[in-house]
Amino acid sequence: MGSKYHWQSQNVKQSGVDDMVLLSKITEDAIVDNLKKRFMDDYIFTYIGSVLISVNPFKQMPYFTDREIELYQGAAQYENPPHIYALSDNMYRNMMIEVENQCVIISGESGAGKTVAAKYIMGYISKVSGGSSKVQHVKDIILQSNPLLEAFGNAKTVRNNNSSRFGKYFEIQFSRGGEPDGGKISNFLLEKSRVVSQNENERNFHIYYQLIEGASPQQKESLGIMTPDYYNYLNQSGTYKVDGTNDCKDFQETMEAMQVIGISPGCQIQVLQIIAGILHLGNIIFTEQGNYAQVDSTDLLAFPAYLLGIDANRLQEKLTSRKMDSKWGGKSESINVTLNEEQASHTRDALAKALYARLFDYLVEKNGFEQFCINFVNEKLQQIFIELTLKAEQEEYVQEGIKWTPIEYFNNKVVCDLIETKLNPPGIMSVLDDVCATMHAKGEGADDTLLQKLSAAVGTHDHFNNWNSGFVIHHYAGKVSYDIIGFCERNRDVLFNDLIELMQSSEQDFIRSLFPENLNTEKKGRPSTASSKIKKQANDLVNTLMKCTPHYIRCIKPNETKRAKDWEESRVKHQVEYLGLRENIRVRRAGFAYRRVFNKFLQRYAILTAETWPCWRGQEKDGVLHLLRSVNMDSDQYQMGRAKIFVKNPESLFLLEEMRERKFDTFARIIQKAWKKYIARRKYEQMREEASDILYNFKERRRNSINRNFVGDYLGMEERPELRQFLAKRERIDFADSVNKFDRRFKSIKRDLILTPKCIYLIGREKMKKGPEKGQIKEVLKRKLDIGSIRLVSLSTRQDDFFILHEAQYDSLLESMFKTEFLSLLSKRYEELTRNKLALSFNDRLEFKVKKEGWGGGSSRLVVFLCGQGDMAQLKLGGKTLTVSVGNGLPKSSKGSVVVWNLCVYFQSMQRKKSISQQRAPPAPSSRPKPQPRPPGPRCRALYQYVGQDADEVSFEVNEIIDLVKEDPSGWWTGRVRGKEGLFPGNYVEKI
Repeated sequence: MGSKYHWQSQNVKQSGVDDMVLLSKITEDAIVDNLKKRFMDDYIFTYIGSVLISVNPFKQMPYFTDREIELYQGAAQYENPPHIYALSDNMYRNMMIEVENQCVIISGESGAGKTVAAKYIMGYISKVSGGSSKVQHVKDIILQSNPLLEAFGNAKTVRNNNSSRFGKYFEIQFSRGGEPDGGKISNFLLEKSRVVSQNENERNFHIYYQLIEGASPQQKESLGIMTPDYYNYLNQSGTYKVDGTNDCKDFQETMEAMQVIGISPGCQIQVLQIIAGILHLGNIIFTEQGNYAQVDSTDLLAFPAYLLGIDANRLQEKLTSRKMDSKWGGKSESINVTLNEEQASHTRDALAKALYARLFDYLVEKNGFEQFCINFVNEKLQQIFIELTLKAEQEEYVQEGIKWTPIEYFNNKVVCDLIETKLNPPGIMSVLDDVCATMHAKGEGADDTLLQKLSAAVGTHDHFNNWNSGFVIHHYAGKVSYDIIGFCERNRDVLFNDLIELMQSSEQDFIRSLFPENLNTEKKGRPSTASSKIKKQANDLVNTLMKCTPHYIRCIKPNETKRAKDWEESRVKHQVEYLGLRENIRVRRAGFAYRRVFNKFLQRYAILTAETWPCWRGQEKDGVLHLLRSVNMDSDQYQMGRAKIFVKNPESLFLLEEMRERKFDTFARIIQKAWKKYIARRKYEQMREEASDILYNFKERRRNSINRNFVGDYLGMEERPELRQFLAKRERIDFADSVNKFDRRFKSIKRDLILTPKCIYLIGREKMKKGPEKGQIKEVLKRKLDIGSIRLVSLSTRQDDFFILHEAQYDSLLESMFKTEFLSLLSKRYEELTRNKLALSFNDRLEFKVKKEGWGGGSSRLVVFLCGQGDMAQLKLGGKTLTVSVGNGLPKSSKGSVVVWNLCVYFQSMQRKKSISQQRAPPAPSSRPKPQPRPPGPRCRALYQYVGQDADEVSFEVNEIIDLVKEDPSGWWTGRVRGKEGLFPGNYVEKI
């Protein structure tokens, strides 16, 4: 990648180790100590091989800019300090190179920085993947989904001010060219109970507070928005504000995100109506009279009914009664059952949670449960990590016959089975579903029954214990106690048909679309439960991830205070233990950093040797060994398995990658050079025609310039940093040449003239008079002109090389043999910038204004052009006048000859063929006497300038071609030099 600036490249002390595989001691204490050292020095990322450890800094870090994106793009993992961009780039490049699906699993507790990590990954992929306006639209949807997801799915908790209360699965589809062309976001485990109740010092979902703070006066009036303490669904915790959060500003971002992802303005209004309607639903209070629930204040029914587009009386009816189907003697009938106060409150909350959950599903397109289910999914994700980084890796070594000493680790499959297995003995979810299937309407005593059945089924399990009011599971992250109260009710997750019918009666199409159930179809079997849904979702997710090449980010929360530089040792050590970082280091340290099946290894590195490119003819294993030996890799750095090659250290792999990159770079440069040459030739042919048009009928032409090839850069600016220092970074160079600049006394001084798309630079040299470089000759910027400030360019009508740049302050008299090329490029850039033609003046008396010096004012000077002798200009100074004498040139109406140009190209081809034939075999003796060379004419000298050959030799070769053409005008060579003037005619000698 070359040397680039980096945020850790200057005056930085070594802080711990970048990769904990290199730790001298592999203990939890050593790991924690290394993470602490780096955290305190603001290095939040650390590697364990390919696994990235990220510690939440609780502040904005400076190394997430475009500069870092450029630095990590295309770089090997260990070229730069650990960074999430390195993992992102590795994932993106693997997808492009191996054509395999990739996934990244981001794990850690609440507040550890998982959501922020996902944002950085998506931001990086969006930046490096390029693409058209359509692709940019897809990127905008991916990036803008974040504020929308956070508004509707995140909330303040005791441990995290922006805690995601749902699981996220982002999927981005890419084209074969690496451009994102689609994607989807799935959610699971939305914490629906937060809609209706929150713990102390916590908040409901952010969207409620955003709406209250950010809605316009008109919106507040139409939605009935009051202060947050007015709503029962918000005032239970007594917390309404979050430090560092601007709910008003976030509301605007949420609305913009809805616009970007394609939600119509009409649907946006209805989304806000549902949110406000849920708040107003929560203020409907019930009283109990004679065991029956009644709405305490019927006035509070009207506004939520209006917002949801339903009848207020029907809303009251469905909240206080329920239609039940009963079967008796083969017949079924429906009866209305009046609810008590508790049941009515549950019904109201069920409606509020269902509305919110279905709206959320609409916004991110799935469904979920709560803490028990969340921990179950965490166990499943941890199981993937174990399966692919610890268990599968060791099993692979055994299968491939690699020498290996097994490493002990905890496999949490036993915990997953405790929760989800169906038989022998049934797991917790199966027992829960059985109990829920026999529950009555109210479900009294069901939780106690569940606890009894769990004790009987899994009471002796090593990872299960009974507890006073529930049970305890020994998760991989530690013991978690679960309160049994409400378990069965929440698992049922049933929205009664009455409430579905009520919502389907809404006047609003959008709300009706959220409740698509067909209630007329006959139901068979058990209704689905929350646990069965999440079990299916979790297993589907695992199956999807197992089909991808995995990457891992393990997020660590350093403290509970959410303050920068605050480090709680015991908290971090606990996370290090349950994340299994010590075992991960041991396996990585003893194992192999890279493994590939033989054929894929050969495909990737075949280009390194002639024997393997384009294909190896022999056994694949032998081909791999040939490649390894060709790069002199030490034998202790790899092992050959039965079907795979295993490379121990990343550095050994980098050697292969670097050599491969060099090969491709060499070939790319050859192709690039040929292509640039082809494009340049076409470009300069066109430029030469345009340049001729600028001077056509106004100025005589020099004989050796009319068919000259345009080069542009005559100074070799790529190798001249002392000149480039005066230009802007990456400023393109159109023209660069050494010219003569004349001062007020007509003294000639050498200057470097550089033309860029916006500026003209004149660079000179001066001896330094002071400082450490005193006495040295250094480049100095003498003048910088904006192209738009050029008022006029003056030239004579003769064949000289003088021109004057006229500008407001003072003018510049310059002399350049490549003036035509310069003027054509200047004219083009001037027209691009100003939308006007560059003014050109042709006269043999040219006046120009000189720079002011001292107290004197700036005066003018005169240049007079006369007819003289020869092609070289003769200068005569007389006071404030310079007289330039030069012989007659080609007529003003002269234009370049395409025939001569084609002859140049043909001549080059002949030279190449001649050189090749001389290398292969001695030339056959010619029967024809060798013609004597004629003196080189001006056209031959033009050829000399193009091909860079000696003028006499060129004259000889060209005249020989002409003689051959005269002998056989219909010969094969005539077709090679076809141009505007037809075939090479016999009298072409006179033209030369």
